[in-house]
Amino acid sequence: MNYNGNKAENIKIAYVGGGSRGWAWGLMSDLASCDDISGDVYLYDIDYEAAQHNEIIGNMFKDCENAKSVWNYHAAKTAKEAMTDADFVIISILPGTFDEMESDVHAPEKYGIYQSVGDTSGPGGIVRAMRTIPMYEEIALYVKEYCPNAWVISYTNPMTLCIKALYRTFPEIKAFGCCHEVFGTQKVLVTALEEVCGVKVEDRAEIKVNPVAVNHFTWLTKAQYKNIDLFPVYREFAKKHTETGYTENLDENWMNNFFACSQKVKLDLFNRYGYIAAAGDRHLAEFCEGKWYLKDPETARSWGFGLTPVSWRKEDLKERRAKSAAYRNGEKKVEINGTGEEGVNQIRAILGLCDLVTNVNMPNKGQIPNLPFGAVVETNAVFRSDSVVPVMAGEIPASIYPLVARICGEQEMVDEGIAERNVDKIFQAFVNDPLVTCSYDEAKELYKEMVLNTKKYLGSYDLSPLE
Repeated sequence: MNYNGNKAENIKIAYVGGGSRGWAWGLMSDLASCDDISGDVYLYDIDYEAAQHNEIIGNMFKDCENAKSVWNYHAAKTAKEAMTDADFVIISILPGTFDEMESDVHAPEKYGIYQSVGDTSGPGGIVRAMRTIPMYEEIALYVKEYCPNAWVISYTNPMTLCIKALYRTFPEIKAFGCCHEVFGTQKVLVTALEEVCGVKVEDRAEIKVNPVAVNHFTWLTKAQYKNIDLFPVYREFAKKHTETGYTENLDENWMNNFFACSQKVKLDLFNRYGYIAAAGDRHLAEFCEGKWYLKDPETARSWGFGLTPVSWRKEDLKERRAKSAAYRNGEKKVEINGTGEEGVNQIRAILGLCDLVTNVNMPNKGQIPNLPFGAVVETNAVFRSDSVVPVMAGEIPASIYPLVARICGEQEMVDEGIAERNVDKIFQAFVNDPLVTCSYDEAKELYKEMVLNTKKYLGSYDLSPLE
């Protein structure tokens, strides 16, 4: 990498999971839209053919009419090729296949346990972590060997445990996890400000917030627009929409969209606890007691969101594969459209091309004093030249502390159990998860079934206690 005036050139990015048919294309678009950075992206994936396909697609972005920079894409056969002397490593992987995720999400349903996402918390999130974390430990060792000074940006869920594994395996690593859920809540606050105060805000980034807690169960303890405290504004917004939810920004068939929600869960949590829950309702529901919002599919729908079946994800994958083929054969043209993600701006800030404050997931060094030191937490951080420094966010407020501390403690126990490959210790976290509402004996049977369903990816574990 070198600098030419106010531009950083010859940047090397290693993309682990570079065969992605979603995140990768968004990254390609965002990189091409920046005029002050350029370089090479090495796509490394266990599915080498998928990486080759993305090499073709990525190089098409150079010919877009509105491309502002040139990035060269290369499919890499080995981690060494992709990561040697990389300036940045981006991780976006699917741990296993959707067959394993189908078990994660749907096996618990026979015990009356429903999950709206199943990739972060709950029984699905824990078992997903069991196959994900060994992969992340391996990636951390690759970083240590091939590019120890690189900045590592992770998008994989369960995010908290992925970041924890990177630092546990290579303590000197420079890594953080990115999540856009807070951005969505900023947009809700933009809506509330206009509806309650008649004040229009063009960019959600103008809403300044103080996020605390853990990924996908993040809360705002402060929210401000210029000199306006947004908590009283949000309180008025909540009064108006608590019963019905806010659906004015959704089309008439919104309940058929598995990713849409009416914000009823976050409004209910605000009314209960006085702080703004800052993630999508589908995620927030999974961190709460199982019978609150996820008693059954009908309960979820009554709260204005749906359960995302893995069958839909499988069909969506078919469509994305077809889309990849259409790009490659010229039936469909790649386009540069901003994703709204901040990954590329984070890269620019680390390169010293701008300053940035945004939410990230990093180990707790005191930014949240009443959560365990070293636990991965979500707060704002200041991005500057070769520096990402978490902001002192303050303590978790007393009203929500029991909710957050329980989840944080569970995540620490899961990480410890996975590090030891101790299936009994992991089960102790599993059985205490808020969504696991069945009996202890039923939980043991469920855990055994789910773990054995994913045993293909658990080669480093001793599963004999379950067999």
